[in-house]
Amino acid sequence: MSGILGYPNSAVTIADRLARLLPRAREVVLVAELAPRGVVGWIHGAEQELLDSGRRCEITGLVVDPPARGQGVGRRLVEAVEAWAAARGLGLLTVRSNIVRVESHPFYERLGFVRAKTQHAYRKQLP
Repeated sequence: MSGILGYPNSAVTIADRLARLLPRAREVVLVAELAPRGVVGWIHGAEQELLDSGRRCEITGLVVDPPARGQGVGRRLVEAVEAWAAARGLGLLTVRSNIVRVESHPFYERLGFVRAKTQHAYRKQLP
């Protein structure tokens, strides 16, 4: 399903990553199911502690299958991560959204997120 966002992965790769993520107390992965289709979305949240800004929860991934969009699936997934973060005493929830995903920007704003900044993202492949 992450292929929807341009991150195609095999089921084996996703299963391997889930096996490492799920035991971590500072991470949460939740799925949404709709009968009879099964899984139609997922969200990954992670508790972070940054030197400059302290503890927070960041939504590191959110995907909803296009036919299931507009049915409240994404909103319910975000609300579930909000509840998880609040139960851990985290007072800030953040999310990054690629500038090209214009449909996601009003979605997050409707949920109460406020755009804090625009930035460039850099990557460096390590050997």
